[in-house]
Amino acid sequence: MCLLGGIFMNGLLVLLLALIALAGAFFGYGKYLEKTWGIDPKATTPAYQKEDGQDYVPTSKWVVFAHQFSSIAGAGPVTGPVIALMFGWLPALLWVIVGGIFFGAVHDFGALYASVKNEGKSMGLIIEQYIGKTGKKMFLIFCWLFTLIVIAAFTDIVAGTFDGIDATGAVNTINGTTASISMLFIVVAILFGLFIRYKKPNQGVQLVIGIILLIAMIAVGIAFPICIDRSFWIYIIIAYLFLASILPMWLLMQPRDYLTTFLLVGMIAGAVVGVFVSNPTMNLPAFTGFEVNGKFIFPTLFVTIACGAVSGFHSLVSSGTSSKQIANEKDMRLVGYGAMLLESLLAVLVIVIVSSLATGGKLPEGTPFQLFSTGVSGLLGKLGVPSHVATCLMAMSVSALALTSLDSVARIGRMSLQELCDNGGNEKGLAKIFKNKYAATIITLFFGYVLALGGYTNIWPLFGASNQLLSALVLISLSVFLKTTGRKGFMLWIPMCIMLVVTMTSLGQSIYAIIVAWQTTGSIDLLTQGLQLFFAVLLVVLGLIVAFSNFKKLKEA
Repeated sequence: MCLLGGIFMNGLLVLLLALIALAGAFFGYGKYLEKTWGIDPKATTPAYQKEDGQDYVPTSKWVVFAHQFSSIAGAGPVTGPVIALMFGWLPALLWVIVGGIFFGAVHDFGALYASVKNEGKSMGLIIEQYIGKTGKKMFLIFCWLFTLIVIAAFTDIVAGTFDGIDATGAVNTINGTTASISMLFIVVAILFGLFIRYKKPNQGVQLVIGIILLIAMIAVGIAFPICIDRSFWIYIIIAYLFLASILPMWLLMQPRDYLTTFLLVGMIAGAVVGVFVSNPTMNLPAFTGFEVNGKFIFPTLFVTIACGAVSGFHSLVSSGTSSKQIANEKDMRLVGYGAMLLESLLAVLVIVIVSSLATGGKLPEGTPFQLFSTGVSGLLGKLGVPSHVATCLMAMSVSALALTSLDSVARIGRMSLQELCDNGGNEKGLAKIFKNKYAATIITLFFGYVLALGGYTNIWPLFGASNQLLSALVLISLSVFLKTTGRKGFMLWIPMCIMLVVTMTSLGQSIYAIIVAWQTTGSIDLLTQGLQLFFAVLLVVLGLIVAFSNFKKLKEA
């Protein structure tokens, strides 16, 4: 029951169509890419070739899938689709489905594939091999700056979800419970990692123990909330990120991502079942117009919805951490292509559930996370889950979405700075210092912390544009790799051109708007507008340099 602009849609039907499309893509287009590019199940992967017990660790495909999904499924697939609903649910839905299948999943799979086929190298080192040292350095500078933006935005978001003391000084039990469960996750993850490492249980035993630990942590966290104010939580989060950046993958990040995935997949499964049981109506117009509140659907829609459709950050996870854990090349489609499709499903659920909360064609007041949490909590309540438990579970899921991306990007930021300073063992001065993993981690986290002081709302606009620009640069680089190695890469050409135009248009609009506001008022806030202007200009310059060098190499190959 739907008409453009006015009448509304059956949420269950939308979800069913999305499930069919995403499943068909995994077994159809994903399989086609796998066959076209070529995999060798008998090949020795970088995880075995360079096994070091730190970053290179051969791992079960489901554990690597858990790491990939929990790392990429950050705040984006919730925040972006909700904001994009200003144009109606249909444009948001179409971009998630089409973008997820033909842009995002191809991008993630391609980055993972290229890394595994090149000794587990990150995208920066792959660019050096196939494009040159200048392209590598510019790309790594871009990546490092991008990780600072993500660290700043997500640290502020997570600290806000942990804030146990509100503005009046009253205790916020829900946030305190979320914080308590999250801290338990860290401690239990380390113990679980040691257990797996030295006892080597089979997958079935890991699964059972993981579920038991998850239930126990939730129960203890609900019983013993930790109520501390936001400013203190920022320091704790930074300290955690330091550990996540330097500790071996198997000791903290792998088991934490594995346990977190149970929570996230459980949340998605609960939401899916809730939609099937309640059959909600999407009470928003399908389409509201090409311009809403002074924002045009192009490029706004394609920048606003990043995670869930296509996200450059995912390539950093695929080539920075996941590729170093792949035990067999046949696991790559599940990890690279499959994890992205699951994130697209999450974005579809966000669109359906949040749209069902609308009255009179308008959404209620609240942040995207609050709206999604309210919607899913209501669905879980219909399944018999107590209201308090449902609210705590959603709050925990929200923090897990952001925190699992945050620890991955902190580690990737450290590695990007190290690779930038790498000169084959001939480093001198600051380069020698920055190549040290402890120094690189401290420097990365320090600048991320400084940016976080301005609040995520001042950083988020840059995140969307820089994230999508990164995806365009990666797609161009992957095209060079595929062409140079005699593989077909035509499926990347349309996505890379579209994303480059989208992001350059968006960044150009941001720069123009800030300059106009500056000229109008005669002043500029350095911490907000000034910071945005500086990063926007820098990203455009770096992006054009990298894109030009990549296109030049693509033409020559």
